[in-house]
Amino acid sequence: MPEDHFAVPLPSAMQTKTNGRSLPKGWQWVKFGYVMAESQPGFASGKRDPKGVIQLRMNNVDTRGNLLWDEFIRVPAEQPTIEKYKLRLGDVVFNNTNSTELVGKSALFNGHEEAVVYSNHFTRLRAKSDVAVPGFVAYWLISQWQAKTFEKICNRWIGQSAVKTDKLFALEIPLPPLDEQRRIASRLNEQLAAVESARKAAEEQLQAAWQLPSAYLKSVFDIVSNGNTKNIADVCEIKGGKRLPSGTKFSEIKTSHPYIRVLDFENGTVNTSNLKYIDEETHKIIWRYIIKREDVYLSIAGTIGVAGIIPDELDGANLTENACRLVIKDKQLLDRNYLATILQSSLGQEQIKVKTNQVGQPKLALTRIATISLPVPPLKEQQRISAFLSEKLLYAKQLETKLESQLAEIESLPASLLREAFAGQL
Repeated sequence: MPEDHFAVPLPSAMQTKTNGRSLPKGWQWVKFGYVMAESQPGFASGKRDPKGVIQLRMNNVDTRGNLLWDEFIRVPAEQPTIEKYKLRLGDVVFNNTNSTELVGKSALFNGHEEAVVYSNHFTRLRAKSDVAVPGFVAYWLISQWQAKTFEKICNRWIGQSAVKTDKLFALEIPLPPLDEQRRIASRLNEQLAAVESARKAAEEQLQAAWQLPSAYLKSVFDIVSNGNTKNIADVCEIKGGKRLPSGTKFSEIKTSHPYIRVLDFENGTVNTSNLKYIDEETHKIIWRYIIKREDVYLSIAGTIGVAGIIPDELDGANLTENACRLVIKDKQLLDRNYLATILQSSLGQEQIKVKTNQVGQPKLALTRIATISLPVPPLKEQQRISAFLSEKLLYAKQLETKLESQLAEIESLPASLLREAFAGQL
């Protein structure tokens, strides 16, 4: 139960304006504990019972205030325990213990087909029926999670944080009359449901966009799979990279020698934003293991099978031992863009997977790369395929960026709507 000093609103002089925070006429600032009729922590249970009662856990509440029923556990519980911790229509569950980022997640319980209880990571909150509307309270708690209020007031331990009830009840909530609370809660239900539908649609579109590069690469494989084939050893020299000498420290001088790592490989080329550099002395030790702009790289450890070309500005850069470079023997026979494309296609990736040694730390041996088979159509056809794929992959990337931006805008809407609602602007 809330402590006695939470049982009254703030002094009248602070009800409509507190620290410069103005509210609409008829609203007042009150301690959150004032609106609560009851707060009941849940119970812990390490046991499972397929015929037991459903117990809400942290994974059953998302950060948007939804209860998730896809996966839940059942625990053994006697009837008195069920009655004590049973959720009823209009209860609000507050996630009192979680990671610092997630503590304070909340949701309104709108009923279920059977009895539901909750773990000790939650507190069940019941509002005074003559003071606050449960839906209004739940949305306010969600707005406070989004504003990182609970992250600021929680007690922190290693791997876990908690919001104590006294700190929760000491927070101030803007409280309009009951009819206005009902109107706001109903309006938020409509608007946030529309946002949720838009979010799901945007996520589906983004998932489809992520699949486009694979689809385009597969289409290339379908085009060339019936052509003349050669092993990589027939058309390329295979040369490994070099491990840095023990104790090497990267240089702070950006004009020194670039050192390309597997994590720098991105979208068929090298992302230069986080490149590391080595000094002249280290470069002299491993200078034989540079990569040239005519070469194709292929990762052989870590994230195996990533292939691409080297930007002109990185001609002569040092290459990690976790990758190799493929030096084309006859540029009138094989195009480097085409080679990188085929290695990234399903044809290349399937062979790479089969040839990767899975014992201990997975690695693709240079001798096994030599036996990877490639379709080698006429050079002009290779160049046509590469140009087609380059155009399609650029389109896919642009589409992905656009959809990610749209999704980010949609995901920012709930916080904006909630801010407006609790400022009396909805």
